[in-house]
Order: sequence, then C-alpha cells, then structure tokens
Amino acid sequence: QVQLVESGGGLVQAGGSLRLSCAASGIIFSMNIGGWYRQAPGKEREWVATITSGGTTYYADSVKGRFAISRDNANNRVNLQMNSLKPEDTAVYYCYARPLTQIGTNYWGQGTQVTVSS
Repeated sequence: QVQLVESGGGLVQAGGSLRLSCAASGIIFSMNIGGWYRQAPGKEREWVATITSGGTTYYADSVKGRFAISRDNANNRVNLQMNSLKPEDTAVYYCYARPLTQIGTNYWGQGTQVTVSS
C-alpha cells in the first residue's frame, strides 16, 4: 500500500516560517515526481511546487522566492520550507507523488492545515 503522510502544519503569524514534510511508504520517493498542492476553503486546489527525480524544482508564481521544495532521500521524504508566510497562504497543504513508471497515477497525502494570521 502506498501512503503519504504530511506533517508540520500549524498556526503562524504573517512573516513567519513553517517546514512541511511528506513521508512516503510503499514507494521510493526519489523514483517519483513529488510536490505540493494547497486548497483554501471555497477555492479549487492549486499547485504549489514540484521536484523531479533529478532534483529540478518548479514553483507557482505566488510562492516563488519564499518556498523551497527538497528531498530527504535517506528518510524517503519530500519537504516544503515556507518562509515569509502571508495570510493568503492559509490552506490545507497536500503532498503528492507521481510514479515515473505509471503515467496517470497520482498518490496523495491526507493534508495538513497551515494557518497564517495577520
């Protein structure tokens, strides 16, 4: 069974930082595209960041320069460092994995709440 478990969410003041982590089981995360989406109440889920198996990173314009996605292959994790947080970043953050050998398949975590106060 493939399982992704996010952790690290919480309540922070604007300008603060959080580090989210996505721990995978049932897959080797380094052999998957990994990344993060987020969803605010009443809004569609939006893409935040992606990291390829080769370590190339991509970011949504709204978080570029503030967020950093990385891999911790020793612990089979993908992390998201979030700095200079804004109230607009408030959302449930979801980790995903996309197998390179199984096109069209996405694995999702359960989500972790991030709340940024003014």
